[in-house]
This record gives sequence, structure tokens and C-alpha cells, in this order.
Amino acid sequence: MENNILSSIREPRDLRRLSAEELQTLSSEVRQTLIETTAKNGGHLASNLGAVELTIALHRVFDSPRDQIVFDVGHQCYTHKLLTGRYDRFSTLRTQGGLSGFCRPDESEHDVFYSGHSGTSVSAGLGLATAKKLQNDPHYVVSVIGDGSFTGGLVYEALNNGGRSGTKHILVLNDNNMSISENVGSLAKYLAVIRSTPQYYTFKASTERTLSKIPSIGKPLVQKLYDLKTAVKNRLYAESTFFEDLGYRYMGPIDGHNIPLLIDALEAAKQVQGPALLHVLTQKGKGCPFAEENPQAFHGVSGFDPATGKTEAAPESFSDRFGKLLRRQAETNRNLCAITAAMGFSTGLEPFKDAFPDRFFDVGIAEEHAVTFAAGLAKNEMIPVFAVYSTFLQRCYDQLVHDVALQKHKVIFAIDRAGFVGEDGETHQGLMDVPFLCTIPNLKLYAPCDFASLETDLDHAIKDDALPVAVRYPRGGEPESSEKLTFRDAGYALYGDENAETLLVTYGRLCAEAVKACDALTAKGTPVLVLALNQIRPLPEEALRRMQNARCVCFFEEGLRSGGIGERTALRLLENGFSGRYNLPAVPDEFVAQATVAQQLRQYGLDAQGMVDTILRETEKTP
Repeated sequence: MENNILSSIREPRDLRRLSAEELQTLSSEVRQTLIETTAKNGGHLASNLGAVELTIALHRVFDSPRDQIVFDVGHQCYTHKLLTGRYDRFSTLRTQGGLSGFCRPDESEHDVFYSGHSGTSVSAGLGLATAKKLQNDPHYVVSVIGDGSFTGGLVYEALNNGGRSGTKHILVLNDNNMSISENVGSLAKYLAVIRSTPQYYTFKASTERTLSKIPSIGKPLVQKLYDLKTAVKNRLYAESTFFEDLGYRYMGPIDGHNIPLLIDALEAAKQVQGPALLHVLTQKGKGCPFAEENPQAFHGVSGFDPATGKTEAAPESFSDRFGKLLRRQAETNRNLCAITAAMGFSTGLEPFKDAFPDRFFDVGIAEEHAVTFAAGLAKNEMIPVFAVYSTFLQRCYDQLVHDVALQKHKVIFAIDRAGFVGEDGETHQGLMDVPFLCTIPNLKLYAPCDFASLETDLDHAIKDDALPVAVRYPRGGEPESSEKLTFRDAGYALYGDENAETLLVTYGRLCAEAVKACDALTAKGTPVLVLALNQIRPLPEEALRRMQNARCVCFFEEGLRSGGIGERTALRLLENGFSGRYNLPAVPDEFVAQATVAQQLRQYGLDAQGMVDTILRETEKTP
């Protein structure tokens, strides 16, 4: 398909010259571009396909960036990028140095807020709208949020404050799963359309002004009509009463794929004196048969055949193996429970869910609740396992401290996507869990490097450890070379020359890189001993003694240097009088941009070649 219209859109105001028919053609061109680009680069497909018409209507009605549009999570912002001057660079999506898969203010003035985590758009939008109100800025703020995000508590905290704010804050609820109750009957649907047109509000205001001028009975009549309208509306729109009780003018639900209707509804929302909520119904994967049929599988993809949707068979991942191991454990341990925060498919919990539905809990996008809920389960003798991405565990620090560790509840945290995550970029890197978990007393931390050590660690966590335990593992499959490592009960493995005076210390995915580096260094005549840690907190005393006696220790860490295991190990060694050289290649205090995992490892000197280069430099300096 030739993108004749899409390629001509340089800024959102270009949409205003297009006819209704051209807008429909534009939506088809956008969809084709989304499919072709994500087929090659990976990314979020189904959610973006569902928001095409909605995004076109938003940019047709509002004047971005003067009117500010905040996308919740941002995994539905691809059409927004295409309409805001980034069509020519869209082929670089999610590549090193290319366009982000999420909103980034440093990428475009039309990207108002960083996004990547759910539920932030209402609070951010309310703050933006309040600032405009204080500055007498007449422009609008629009928060676009999916129904899934309404399972998170931050949204309700914002709604509780926003309804009485008197701001020009418009919420667009993109409902693609009918999470909010259906309306009753065809009359309700008809009235939803009527109430979502600007003419309705113009006529309503005119009628109220006319009636109010009637002596004696005018104002009471207006109030009676208002009360009657409200009673009828509340009967027909059960879901609207909640939002309106909070102070938001509820509008909809309407067809989120009907561009003219969306334009009318958004224009109507602008007429509301105060905050408004427009409820639109969309279909994930719209316009792409295989994404419509299986939106979960095409929510986030790594690449596929754009004609058929077929993907190459991926090797078994740590997530897949974890799910199988947990299911096997649950067959003999009836106290074992699995918890997810709307990520059951992605964290490998589907086998557990299928086998033990009564012990599987999807709490929605509510990570904080998940942790405290797990603590309650643990208090009453269950063994809860919360499978969560490292980046989303960041939301749970207070619950980890107060509800789990302080009270010594045995909760197991299966931390997925630990370390570099690749193309998802800054908002999703799993580089902070080790530093913040290491500040919490009573918590043990494992970092398996392969499937065998994952099985061992999970087994220990379930059967042996009495306190909270975290088992962290990387995105993707089992690294090569890890099979050369045999872990001891003491929590570490050795590889290489046991008489070497140079120690290469690491954990997790980097253990495989360390083995390759050791082989390369041995071939160069530089003896090295790899000390691969499996238990990283508390650090095994035997491993510490090994480091204490070395002349040179290079600790490679796929995580932040500040507060990480390497920095803490250096302090322990120093306190014990270590006199050798110590080098800590890790991620400095910065956010890591998108690239492939291999590129990220190389960038920070954490791949095998980086390890070789570092150790050769250090051995030259060692007397």
C-alpha cells in the first residue's frame, strides 16, 4: 500500500485538511505501517492497532502540543508518533538510536510525559491541567488510558482528586475488553451517541438559560428536569454514576473506530465546564486478522511474517521454564500459590493457571496490592510466589519492607526480565532490583545463570528458606557455555585455573560470558579463575574468602554499580583488609537506552570481549 496520505502528515494540524473519506484511508495506511514495522522490529502491535482511529480523532480535534495528550503506558502511542512528524524515522522504532516504543519528551514536543508503566496518565494529566488552570492557559489536557490500567490504585487516587479540580482535564477511557459493565438496551446506546455530540451541550445550555428566565418557576423547573435526567441516566448507564459521583462528566460509551463520531464526542468533551470522561469501545488488533484473533500473543511481539502472523519458534525462555517448574512443585505442595499482576502469559504462569486455577491469582495491574496480598497468604501458612518483571517490582518497595520483610513472611518473588531487557528501553530495564532489595533486611536473593540453577534455587526457596526470597533471572533463553558451571551447595561455582591470582566474579546471565572470557584469556596465556555466584545475598562466606586471597578481583555486574552486589562486596573485602586490586565494571548511574541485549552488554563492557579487555588491563597493573 502506498502511504500517500500518511507520508504527507508532517504535524497534527495537517489532519484538518482531510475529508472524512481521507481520514478513513489514513487509518488503513497507518495500520499497514504498524504491521510492517513491528513485523521487522518487534513491539506492541494489538494495542496500537486498536487505537488508530482514536488517535487520529484526538489529533484532529486537539491542538498538540498546546493541548497536551498523555498516553498511559504508551504502548498504544505508535499512531501518535506517525502523526507528529516521525513517519520518516518510524522504521527505526525500538532500534539502537532510533525511535522509542514509548512516549519520550526528549524525542518530540508532542510526547508530554515519559511512559512505560501503567496507571500514571491520570495523575500526570491532572497535574498538567492544574498548572494550566493556575497560569490561565485555556488549552486542554487529555489522558488516554486503557481499561486494564483501571485495575491499579494510582488511577483512583487521581480520580478522587481530579473530579473536584475544575480543570480542563479530559479522560479518554479506551475500553478494549469490556471491563466496565455493558449498558442496558438499545435506548442507552442511542442516548450515548446523542450525549457525545457538541450540539447536545449547546442545546442543553441554551434551554437551561431560557427556562431560567421564566419568573418564579424557571429555576425550580430546571432543577426538576436535571433531577429527572439524572435518574434516567443512572438507570441506563450504571457505570457512569461512579465517575460522575467523583465529579467527572461521563460521556459514552461510543464506537472507538468511528472517526466522525469520535470527533464529535471529543468536541463535545471540550464543551464541558470541568473534567470529563469519554468512554470509547475499541478492539485490540483491529484490522489485522491474526492480531484480532489472538490479541494476547500480539500484544508484544519480537517479529513475525506480516502476511500470516507466523513467528519463528523461540527457544525455551527462563519465563517458560520457571512456569513449568512452579507447576511441578505445586503438584506435591498444596500450599503453593501463584500471583501475577496482569502478566500471567508473559511470566510463564499459564501452565500453573491451567492446572491449579484455584491457586492462581491475577490481581490486575496492581503490584503493590499483589505484595501485601501475598503477605496475607503467607501469614496463614500458604506459600505465595509473585512472578513480576524487575521494572514493575520497583513500585512495591514499601510493601516489600513493611508488609513482607519486617514481618518475616515467607513470600517468594520470581523476578523476571532482570538485567538488560533490550529494545523496551529506559522504562523497562531490570537494573535496579538488586540495589533496592539489598537494603531490605530478612531477604535472601538468588541469581541463577541457567535452567539447572533456576530449578535448584526455586526448590530451595520453596522448601528450605523460612524468610522472604527473591529469585531473579533474565529475559530470553538459557545462555551458551553455562553448562560448564557446576554450582555447589555453598552458592557458587568455579571455572578455570584454581591457582590463578586473578578472579573474575559475576552472577546471573553474565556467568556464561565469564566462561567464554576465561577460555579466551587462557588461550592468551592469562590464567583466570571464574567465581560464578548463584546466591548473591547473603554472599557465601567461602566465596568471600576466595576473593580475599586473590591479588586481583574483577567483579562484573549486570546492574547498577551504586548499591549493587559488587559495591557491597568491595566494602566487605576492604573491611577485612583486602590489599589487592579491585575493579567493578557495572552500569553507572544512568538510564540505559534501547538496543539489543547483546549491544547493551557490549556497550558497558559486560560481554565476554569486554571482560577480556578489562582483565588484560588489570593484570598489567597488578604487581
